[in-house]
Amino acid sequence: MKSQVLEVSRYAINGLVATVVHYSVLTVNLSLLEFESAGLANFFAAIFGITVSFLGSRYYVFNRATEGFLQQALKFSGLYGVIAVLHGLLLFIWTDRLGLDYRLGFLVATVVQILMSYFGNKFLVFKA
Repeated sequence: MKSQVLEVSRYAINGLVATVVHYSVLTVNLSLLEFESAGLANFFAAIFGITVSFLGSRYYVFNRATEGFLQQALKFSGLYGVIAVLHGLLLFIWTDRLGLDYRLGFLVATVVQILMSYFGNKFLVFKA
């Protein structure tokens, strides 16, 4: 039980760091680089957040670096590819189609991402 609490705590910390990176790049894309599409800006920002998340998950959260780096990276990339497309699609619909604030849409999409990420990583990528 204690190890599960520690794992979830580490997952939360790793997720917060990855989300800050993701959101920061999204903000730069929209504010400084002036992307016209929040969905497209978010797609590129997700790549940065995903990279931070993988490294943190492999070495900090699940600490399961016994399987080859490339094998885990490919599984992780597949999982996060699906998550990134879903995240971008949700933000595209929320902001570009419905005209709602991208910051709230980002939060909604991120909740979906968190759930998919934890269980996908635990049971598919870094098998418990």
